[in-house]
Amino acid sequence: MSDTGRPEVATPPKPSFELGTGPGRVLVWFYGVFTVAAASRSIVQMVVDFDRAPLAYVLSAVAALVYGFITYSLVRGGERARRAALVCCAAELLGVLVIGTWTLAEPSAFPDATVWSDFGMGYLFIPVILPVTGMVWLRRARTVAV
Repeated sequence: MSDTGRPEVATPPKPSFELGTGPGRVLVWFYGVFTVAAASRSIVQMVVDFDRAPLAYVLSAVAALVYGFITYSLVRGGERARRAALVCCAAELLGVLVIGTWTLAEPSAFPDATVWSDFGMGYLFIPVILPVTGMVWLRRARTVAV
């Protein structure tokens, strides 16, 4: 009973899938930075020297789109956006693993590096760490919110 004599209504737990909290803010920051970095890199490379390594430059543009969508989903919030970001993080991890393996197995296919080349070695391996971290946080956010 509350002080007013009415029974207290239980409030549902506040979901942790918020921008204002530590992990969410850090993820949004990293994904935002990687969106700008991958987009800038691919745009410059495609404008300046597209014929040199079209596959690598297009893959960097795809990475930028994936990063941008994940950033948008994290900023938007909500359960639907959380699920979409989770799926995109899994697709991003798959892309990093496939492209990373491909660049090591057949380096001649990539005369220039992509964001995901060598599992993101050119970016301190953050491209392979980021989706794993994102998926862990997004899965945890779901269990806390439910």
